[in-house]
Amino acid sequence: MTVRQVFISISIGISILVLFISFYWHPALWLFVIILPLVLLGTSDLLQRKKTLLRLYPVIGHFRYMLEYVRPEIQQYFIESDTNGMPISREFRTLVYQRAKGTRDTRPFGTVFDVYRQGYEWINHSLAPCKIEDKDPRVIFGEANCKQPYAASPLNISAMSYGALSKTAIMALNKGAKLGNFAHNTGEGGVTPYHLEYGGDLIWQIGTGYFGCRNSAGGFDQKLFAKMANRDVIKMIEIKLSQGAKPGHGGILPAAKVSREISEIRGVEMGKDVISPPTHSSFDSPRGLLEFVEQLRRLSGGKPVGFKLCIGNKVEFLCICKAMLETGITPDFITIDGSEGGTGAAPIELTNSVGTPLWDAIPFVNNALIGIGVRGKIRIIAAGKIISAFHMLRVIALGADTINSARGMMFALGCIQARHCNTDACPTGIATQNPARYQALDISDKSERVAHYHRSMIYHLLELLEIAGLKSTEDVELHHIHRRVDGASVKDFSEIYERIEADCLLQDSSIPQNWRSEWEKANADHW
Repeated sequence: MTVRQVFISISIGISILVLFISFYWHPALWLFVIILPLVLLGTSDLLQRKKTLLRLYPVIGHFRYMLEYVRPEIQQYFIESDTNGMPISREFRTLVYQRAKGTRDTRPFGTVFDVYRQGYEWINHSLAPCKIEDKDPRVIFGEANCKQPYAASPLNISAMSYGALSKTAIMALNKGAKLGNFAHNTGEGGVTPYHLEYGGDLIWQIGTGYFGCRNSAGGFDQKLFAKMANRDVIKMIEIKLSQGAKPGHGGILPAAKVSREISEIRGVEMGKDVISPPTHSSFDSPRGLLEFVEQLRRLSGGKPVGFKLCIGNKVEFLCICKAMLETGITPDFITIDGSEGGTGAAPIELTNSVGTPLWDAIPFVNNALIGIGVRGKIRIIAAGKIISAFHMLRVIALGADTINSARGMMFALGCIQARHCNTDACPTGIATQNPARYQALDISDKSERVAHYHRSMIYHLLELLEIAGLKSTEDVELHHIHRRVDGASVKDFSEIYERIEADCLLQDSSIPQNWRSEWEKANADHW
């Protein structure tokens, strides 16, 4: 046990003892037996830098950590999984906390899952495992179209804006990205001084509000965009069409979190909810979207440009595919946000019941790009509740090239999933604009945890590849992942998910029958 744990145990033991004998004691003894230890403990909590919760809630915050301390011993009796074998949030938080802190993340007694349950998934090992020498794998974005392609990590920080997160959280994420040599997506709130403080690679997200490149009328400003996009720290630009947690709805920043600084950065009013428009004003068609992609690529000096969306009506995505064929313009990447993705604020109907889940969306997009013969030019980024190295491997098998993580990175910062993100009362200083709360978040410590979590995830991803006898993520295929579909029936992903032939959508005679109706409805000039 640590000195802190010993001190806590002694303080608690003494307090319990006093409950039984206090009526015999002189009142002055309370000062030395109870009050003084609590004061010392509270002072220690305020001075330490590693646990934001204790800095904000000295003494009483230990009750949470006491429960967390015994949780590994009791959680095996309560662990559950969804139909796809994904652990519940509690187990996920434990995993991320351990990897972010660099503590032991192994488990005794084998799997907590029922391996005979419908939906259980796994990858088979090889009797001839290989050795991967490159421990820092890279995926190249923009190789076909760009003057300034970007070599990205397989795992990067997903879009979270300054406003949704505090300035200290943004700085900790960006410093972590710098330490670990991976990318940090700004979210639609724009590039702020806090994104630039430590020089971590940035993916600048341009939403419908055009924050950071917004003119007085709320539209897109080319000069403002070019000025920021040509900074060396900006590596890629992402046009946000929709978000998995609230597809079809603009971004939401509650009025309680709109500080004076945020109102100035975004060019919005204080005291009002900031709700971005549901659609862009710079284009109104698939053809217009791709022309906007080309415009941003030119204005940024040839940096990779792509767009992010949650898949809804499949015909509309096929409209974009037809526009690619007719214009000859292709994005450098497409980020697919699953409907299971997280958010700081959204109507419950949207979070629960709108949009296509990631595991259905990725194969569809991958197939569509294969079918029109452009898959080699376009990278696919997956985002949406990807919680372990195996889950990274699974979406790679489905067609993704890289993964964006928001939830995991927030847990690495110390998020306890209190779900007060939309109230400005985040108890860990992450999702708040209250100085009394966010100033308790130590940037140096949390950035190390973010970097450590990323490093651990890449390590375990490579370990899985080696065990399976695969030399890189490019070797992962559908048939490598297996799922129990029911009882004794097991199928690999190639038997569950369709993979269409290359260029098959280019000629009428080769269009798969189950694609024909939607492909024929698609039009490059309207959604």
